[in-house]
Amino acid sequence: MEPVVQFDQINKSYGKHVAVDNLNLSIEGGKFVTLLGPSGCGKSTSLRMLGGFETPTSGRILLSGKDVTRVPPNKRNVNIVFQDYALFPHMNVAKNIAFGLELKGLDNQRIHRRVSELLELVQLQDYAHRLPAELSGGQRQRVALMRALAPDPDVLLLDEPLSALDAKLRQQMQIELKAIQEKTGKTFMFVTHDQEEALTMSDTIVVMNKGRIEQMGDPDTLYGRPGSVFVANFIGETNLLRSTVLGVEGDTASLNWNGITITANQGGLTPKPGEHLYVVLRPESIHCSVTEPATGNRIKGKIRQRVFKGNHTSLSVDVGDGTLLNALVHPSDVAQLSGEDIWVGWKAETSTVIPDRQAHN
Repeated sequence: MEPVVQFDQINKSYGKHVAVDNLNLSIEGGKFVTLLGPSGCGKSTSLRMLGGFETPTSGRILLSGKDVTRVPPNKRNVNIVFQDYALFPHMNVAKNIAFGLELKGLDNQRIHRRVSELLELVQLQDYAHRLPAELSGGQRQRVALMRALAPDPDVLLLDEPLSALDAKLRQQMQIELKAIQEKTGKTFMFVTHDQEEALTMSDTIVVMNKGRIEQMGDPDTLYGRPGSVFVANFIGETNLLRSTVLGVEGDTASLNWNGITITANQGGLTPKPGEHLYVVLRPESIHCSVTEPATGNRIKGKIRQRVFKGNHTSLSVDVGDGTLLNALVHPSDVAQLSGEDIWVGWKAETSTVIPDRQAHN
């Protein structure tokens, strides 16, 4: 099956500044794909090049197999939703949604049918004659989405469209946005710097760093098996334990970390004795107790900080030489940890090893 979007050796520079560096990316149709990364990593520039608002310095962009690298935006079958929604303030909801259909020259009957269908999709049938100023932020967001979907684009581009919403509405819209994508079967290409947003909605996440793809995969893989220190740090909270490989048995590596032996999943690598690697240990994988746990990996420590976060408490545990491990503890388990002295333990399969690039610099 031919990809709906292909970036073929795409480069984009502004003078001496390289915004996108040799981007090669294929996107399958009907998927929710998120470009994720910090400010300045090239994600919005990539989106804008696909939309036709920026021209690559070199390389090709293919849309449904057709080279659109230098095709103007209005000649590409894509639509974009911006952060500020850009609704026409003088037009009511129905007219905003109908705008792109009128440009395509559709007759009134087909326009009315399509607008009604889209309003029903987001349950805004009763708001058809309201102006944007009379809508809530979430309702304006839905209208902007429906206006962009109305002309039936091959790809819908979304440039941080939820950033203006408050936290609770933002979470609600994340779920709704994914539901809309699944109902319509459209290809959504979403840009965000918010890793929780990416994990919630995406079929595929493309993590970008300094204009390049750092890692690409489904949310479970990127969270559970990050491929680099950058990805491990950027997606979720993590403990990174710089260790030296002692040996490998099956898919489990034995390592020396701060003078103690720990084990971890080898994460698809082929570690060699003496090699320096990082062990990725997520805070929720750590079990805290006042008695010595039965887990293979365990060490005594002292609680240095407690931070209550509602559905869990975050602990900073000193495990020697000032080394701190961050652990997440369920409220029902916090009461037993009344003193400073505790044990922390974790299973080998809940941690993984990643390359220590510093070792090769």
